[in-house]
Amino acid sequence: MFFRFWIYGLLGWCFEIVWTAVTEKVTRRQPDWKLAGHTYLWMLPIYGLLAPLGEPVHNLLRPHIWVLRGLVYLLGIWLIEFITGWLLRRLTGKCPWDYSHLRGNFQGIVALEYAPVWFLFGLGFERVHDALVKLTPALQSAFF
Repeated sequence: MFFRFWIYGLLGWCFEIVWTAVTEKVTRRQPDWKLAGHTYLWMLPIYGLLAPLGEPVHNLLRPHIWVLRGLVYLLGIWLIEFITGWLLRRLTGKCPWDYSHLRGNFQGIVALEYAPVWFLFGLGFERVHDALVKLTPALQSAFF
């Protein structure tokens, strides 16, 4: 699980960099085509939490319909997003993400507008989890 913690963290960083680059281009905040995205160092351990928290939830939800699974992932992501955002704000004075400009935000940390994204992210995580479980032994032997 420790190995997958780091893989989830790195994949999360990649996802976030691509997401911010594309959304900033689409919303015209990025005037040219360099598609420069960004993330924060804090995000690696936050995305890494998928290993100890997300994997057991996925294993429990396997027999259930995809809609229920997606809703559980959405609520879980919002919970983790709120807790980690609140903690970072308390510790550093600022949350790395700020949703206060969105109408459906709660304390600027969680936003209703991101519900479809987190719903689909959770369902996509299932595929990544299953692939990583199969690949982990080979990856570990290649790196260690």
